[in-house]
Amino acid sequence: MSSRFKPVGSPRHMAITLAKLKQSALYSEELGIALSRNTDGELFKWFLASVLFGARITETIAKHTYQTFARYGLLTPDEILDAGWDFLVNPIMAEGGYVRYDGKTSTTLLLICETLNAEYGGSLLLLHEMASGSRDLEARLDRFYGVGPVTVNIFLRELRPFWKKSNPEPLPAVIEAATILGLDLSRYNRKAITFTRIEAGLIRLRKEINKQQQETATHA
Repeated sequence: MSSRFKPVGSPRHMAITLAKLKQSALYSEELGIALSRNTDGELFKWFLASVLFGARITETIAKHTYQTFARYGLLTPDEILDAGWDFLVNPIMAEGGYVRYDGKTSTTLLLICETLNAEYGGSLLLLHEMASGSRDLEARLDRFYGVGPVTVNIFLRELRPFWKKSNPEPLPAVIEAATILGLDLSRYNRKAITFTRIEAGLIRLRKEINKQQQETATHA
């Protein structure tokens, strides 16, 4: 297999190398979250970001909203609970640009924090420890109010290298992008950081391909 790809039907500037995919930044890294530390503080930051990413909004708005949480010092379950629903809606969601689902997501985050505190003492590390395996880990996360399979996947895929029981299947968008490139994902160890970086790069690539396809359809 060539180390250089060009997605089918895409313009020349989208040509991409395997080496570049392997160097893709993780979404957690873009937010300054160090999952390699494997501490409750960093893990909750990523869980918060994953919930924001999991809603039907743009990545840019999700990132801005997470950064607003950080700017106001709301990065633990207790800090979010102390802030309360009204404060989450405005200024947090409002300043982040997270308007369409501001009330719903604020409610979701408060209920998630309440459940995390009540069932796991506020510790995602304890949640991982209590899980019997990867499927049970996914099920425990999925039971949080408002957390579905997509959010669970977002959260766990970047934790594969750091959590023994984290090993979610790649999203259909990842498999589709890999297929377009002719990239055989089975050649890579899913628990390795290299796979996680390739996966992040493929997600961004799939989004870019979708965007260009929409633009082409609009001007057709």
